[in-house]
Amino acid sequence: MTLEKKLTELEKKREEARLGGGQERIDTQHKKGKLTARERIELLVDPNSFEEFDMFVTHRSSEHGLDKQKFLGDGVVTGSAMINGRLAFIFSQDFTVFGGSLSEAHAEKICKIMDMAMKVGAPVVGINDSGGARIQEGVVSLGGYADIFLRNTMASGVVPQISLVMGPCAGGAVYSPAITDFILMTRQTSYMFVTGPNVVKTVTHEDITAEELGGADTHAEISGVASFACDSEAETISTARRLLDFLPQNNADEPQVADFSDSIERESEKLNSIIPDNTNEPYEMRDVIRETLDNRDFLEIQENYGPNIVIGFGRLAGRSTGIIANQPSALAGALDIAASLKAARFIRFCDAFNIQILTFVDVPGFMPGSAQEHGGIIKHGAKLLYAYCEATVPKVTLITRKAYGGAYDVMNSKHVRGDFNYAWPSAEIAVMGPKGAVEIIFKKEIAQSDDPGKALEIKTEEYRQRFANPYEAAERGYIDDVIEPKTTRARLIRAFSTLENKRDSNPPKKHGNIPL
Repeated sequence: MTLEKKLTELEKKREEARLGGGQERIDTQHKKGKLTARERIELLVDPNSFEEFDMFVTHRSSEHGLDKQKFLGDGVVTGSAMINGRLAFIFSQDFTVFGGSLSEAHAEKICKIMDMAMKVGAPVVGINDSGGARIQEGVVSLGGYADIFLRNTMASGVVPQISLVMGPCAGGAVYSPAITDFILMTRQTSYMFVTGPNVVKTVTHEDITAEELGGADTHAEISGVASFACDSEAETISTARRLLDFLPQNNADEPQVADFSDSIERESEKLNSIIPDNTNEPYEMRDVIRETLDNRDFLEIQENYGPNIVIGFGRLAGRSTGIIANQPSALAGALDIAASLKAARFIRFCDAFNIQILTFVDVPGFMPGSAQEHGGIIKHGAKLLYAYCEATVPKVTLITRKAYGGAYDVMNSKHVRGDFNYAWPSAEIAVMGPKGAVEIIFKKEIAQSDDPGKALEIKTEEYRQRFANPYEAAERGYIDDVIEPKTTRARLIRAFSTLENKRDSNPPKKHGNIPL
């Protein structure tokens, strides 16, 4: 055979591989409002940068008629590409081939790119759209999942791992995305659950749709499994690109310092008037965050889960920064189970990948109630405390208003290795709120007065003037400076600039035992 004929044969095979399960199944995919595996990759990566691996791999099973059904690529497209000008490794499951089900060969392709990502130190982006294990292959396909899970675990904290769930992801398949750092889902077309609606109905007699059981909004608002719920596949993919831009390539790398047009010394008069005169009145913490960041640009994560705490990425003087902030407009900013879990995991991610941490504090304490206590707020709140204590990256804290009780300690106080701790003049740092403290300290005196209500009011104001301010903490060095709100951006940038070469470490150990 001449070279020309061999090249023709090669191109014919490439075209066959690109078609996946065939045009009819591609059309069906499109009718569901879903892109194909290759179309998703094209949107995700920089133009003409995708280098595909294992295009000609096929399964090796002959059971149940599989020997008569072979498709090049075997239901997953794998390779490397540039995303925002930086290397990444990608796998994209192809639902047009056996419903994207995972076979031994399919799993081997995914494992290969994960191994390569670890060798060269680059992120892994997995696009999940699969009916689950390929039943015809039995335990071999289950072994394939376990091979992937092991690599997810070994890669955790070494290279960033991002999962895009863009179709079904059920049964054991859910545990690979669950181990990764961020999960992005698409409304109406993607879902995740360990057992599907039919099994749920059989076992518990509960009628529930796939969307209600494990859709994007369910996992973004109720379970906290999803980091983002997006309205379309294009939005899901563009969000993944934006997220990757804040991250370093690996744990030995530093996040890129981006160009920025914002002034380092920019002042914000808005911040001087953002705290209400009534200390119980809410305000929007996101406004404080945006006024501080470069170009007021903030990528919020898990926006609708645990809304009493806000987490996400922004930049200060071009440097990628992880932000954690109490949200006084939701549950008064109190820490509950969901907020503790949400913030703890984000802090540990930032610490693993050398991303500086900025904390805004307005917290009245931990959420009271039997539901929280019985749900394990002690254990879950300890995760947040553990994460802050363990983190060795630069950590700067700003107390805007309330910092009461144990929640003051937990929210990156100086006592848990906060590097720079600032407060606005409106800050109230105390064991508890003035009214509650007075009711305990002066209980007998107030009860014996001629006008208990008036006595409580007077004592409360006296306590507020004496203790509900930042100055006692500043006198002891727990607060490094009390700053004018409008200067916040410049002060934070200077603090992080000072910490640029910070070195901190933890005692040698295999690993700690975080209270899971």
